[in-house]
Amino acid sequence: MSTLAQLPEHIRRPHVRPLQPLPLQAQDKQSGQTHMLVGLRDPSMLTNQMMVVPPPAVQVIQQFQGQRSLEEIAALFKTDITPIVELASKMDEFGLLWGPTFERLEGELKDKLRTEGFFPVTASGMLGQTEEECRKQIESWMNDAEDPELDAPAAGIVAPHLDYARGWPVYAASYRCFDRVERPDRIVILGTNHFGLGDGVVGTEFGFRTPIGPVRTDAQVIEKLRASLGDQYLIDQLDHLPEHSIELHLPWIQHRFGDVPIVAALVPDPLAPMIDTEGRTTRADFVGALRDALGTCGGRTLYVASSDLSHVGPQFGEPVAVNDQRKIEVERHDRELMGKFLSGNPKTFVDACQWTKNPTRWCSIGNMTALLELVEPSSVELVDYRQASDPQGNAMVTSCSMALLKD
Repeated sequence: MSTLAQLPEHIRRPHVRPLQPLPLQAQDKQSGQTHMLVGLRDPSMLTNQMMVVPPPAVQVIQQFQGQRSLEEIAALFKTDITPIVELASKMDEFGLLWGPTFERLEGELKDKLRTEGFFPVTASGMLGQTEEECRKQIESWMNDAEDPELDAPAAGIVAPHLDYARGWPVYAASYRCFDRVERPDRIVILGTNHFGLGDGVVGTEFGFRTPIGPVRTDAQVIEKLRASLGDQYLIDQLDHLPEHSIELHLPWIQHRFGDVPIVAALVPDPLAPMIDTEGRTTRADFVGALRDALGTCGGRTLYVASSDLSHVGPQFGEPVAVNDQRKIEVERHDRELMGKFLSGNPKTFVDACQWTKNPTRWCSIGNMTALLELVEPSSVELVDYRQASDPQGNAMVTSCSMALLKD
């Protein structure tokens, strides 16, 4: 027990950070048998390695909530404390527990990003390895998309953040909406915070890299947002590192408009109340501050809401596989909510989402609402709607392309 007594308090009473358990398989070289394992994915990507544990360890980790000591957890499972001490200590090495190790790793990552100025290529790497390869692929997809024949140039679009393999037709339909639009001074991209810590609007001062090249931020607008909203607007900006909803749009923007600066922000779901409104940026504060910043900086701004719609099937917690009837039900629901969005009234849209309680798990209600508030469109047009489902019906994700027009 002398070794246990020497452990720091954050390990003796461990509190696990948010993480994603991923099922893995490993084959024993001697017996040839396959063993199931669980990878503990850190959404913040503080280290380049992923910790792997046996499945029973997950039940122990679920007790790492900062309330019970290691001794109490060992007593709860009626087991020897030694492997639980080893588990907590190893998780701390990976920065998976709240405490000084996490803070050190987070600080080191922030320093590295400040030095480089850009988030590295992650999700957009699926498009290709070279600029030429990526541009050729996007051009091919754009040529396969029909002209949306809009009555006016689009001021903003709703487009998916689904992977390119499943979502490219809707991406292409969305970016065809900018065919008649001249190069803007900046593009505001509103994403969804799938894995991060921030429960408010999360901005970033860092740019992004894609296989096509670097994408810089509009430093003048970012500084005005920081001055208006305070450091809380950027405090969780590491959430952008593992997040795909912003990055997946950047190659399309680079291909269409070239080197255009962006303002990237992750917008929370209005149906999920914020834990700490004083320590985070609300959507209303962000929209107001961005309007003021853009008014001061001048120039032309385009807007993109990176928005997937329904998520259904066993992969998302539903009891049965997605069949044809379920697809019909989901489309009916999607079109009802899209109809509220097409009204152009953000309150009408949010009220409908709240009334239905979002039964099919639309994941981007927040950024779609902010898009309506920022653009204030004279009309909204639905360009495309699609359902992406695997053959076994384990999961289906729906997405759409919508164009926001202004007279």
